[in-house]
Amino acid sequence: MKAFFKEKFEYNHQCNEKVINQIIENSNAYSDKVATLISHSLIAHEIWNSRILKLNSSTGVWDKFPTSELIEINQINFEASQQIVRQFEVEEVVSYINTKGKTYENSVADILFHIINHSTYHRGQIVSALKLEGVSPAVTDYIFFKR
Repeated sequence: MKAFFKEKFEYNHQCNEKVINQIIENSNAYSDKVATLISHSLIAHEIWNSRILKLNSSTGVWDKFPTSELIEINQINFEASQQIVRQFEVEEVVSYINTKGKTYENSVADILFHIINHSTYHRGQIVSALKLEGVSPAVTDYIFFKR
């Protein structure tokens, strides 16, 4: 299962990087929605990593990062997720407090899968928004990553 997550985070990192590079290259061609969604996706990833690692996260889930910081944040998230995969057993249960102050428990595997799924969902929204602005979208399908 660790190999599964290691690979999925490599996929997630690579696809995020493709989309971020498209955002950077087309900075005049996208709406505020695109900037909001990519920041939200990266922030949520960082928050979930922090919950597993028992670190404090001061970033609000809908804060926005400057475009110039997106590649670095994506890399930091990737490295933290790879650390989690190495350091934790996927069956381990983690207790955390959500953004509304409520305590929950989930397995590391469930949280890691949520991070990947959440990122994929928002990348789809971003690619759709870029397409509406006339930008040819990056290919982020998992099967293309595997080829």
